[in-house]
Amino acid sequence: MSPPPRGVRVSLASLAAALLAGLLLFAQVPPTVYAIDVFGALREPGEPAFTVGHRGDRAAAPENTMPSLELAMDELAFVETDVQLTSDGVPVLFHDTTLERITGDTRSIGELDAAAVERLDAGAWYGAEFAGTRVPTLDAFLEALAERDEARALIELKADWGAEGIRAVTGLIERHGLRGRVVLQSFSLETLFALQRVAPTIPRIMLIRELPANPVPMAERLGVIGFGTTAASVTAQPGALVALHDAGIAVLCYTLNSHEHWEEVSALGVDGIITDEPSELDDWLAVTAPGT
Repeated sequence: MSPPPRGVRVSLASLAAALLAGLLLFAQVPPTVYAIDVFGALREPGEPAFTVGHRGDRAAAPENTMPSLELAMDELAFVETDVQLTSDGVPVLFHDTTLERITGDTRSIGELDAAAVERLDAGAWYGAEFAGTRVPTLDAFLEALAERDEARALIELKADWGAEGIRAVTGLIERHGLRGRVVLQSFSLETLFALQRVAPTIPRIMLIRELPANPVPMAERLGVIGFGTTAASVTAQPGALVALHDAGIAVLCYTLNSHEHWEEVSALGVDGIITDEPSELDDWLAVTAPGT
């Protein structure tokens, strides 16, 4: 049989390449992640929200240290923590822009390599019994999380992150088998867009101080499963919360430490409350919403 003319061969090759590209594209379309997959059914007004320990249980141990985080992981629906990169690209758990408040060092996490960060004392400021407590690595935290079948985490990526740093985080999530049990969150649009490109199947939340009147298009554009916002924002825009729930998108409030605030946002139907007083919030829920 004679080979087809050259023009036909080129066309066939182009068609085959297009079909292959289409198949690869189809194969790589990530599954959709829904808020209910992570948080359960979204709350109706008056239904109890789940409790999130802000930087662990700060009322009992120094924030963002393993003692604080383990207390929260053992008792709560979710623990919240913060991640920054050392100068050599190691993700560690720390909140502030500089180390001064916690360790007395005026530098930032990004100015130190992982070995230097590991030598810092992150517990003495809180109490003598915590002297020598270290800044945890994300790896150590996720290992502890994986050991607790019911534990889940909200992890805030501080400031702006690029693809390489995000891969360092998501690689650890995958290595510890925690897909679906870790939610990444950020205030940074740059970070959220990078997450959407690099790790589209990892659930993520946008942190925002003020919800727009209709936040659904923003949520859909960013591919987020929820918003973390303030009590003032949800009380000012109750219709936004309703619209988000109608679209299957969760709403969490930070950082609420009073009965008044807990009652206010629970009446509106927020899904999660991030607090520095998780034990007190749990006790309050036990009285106001028996059976939770």
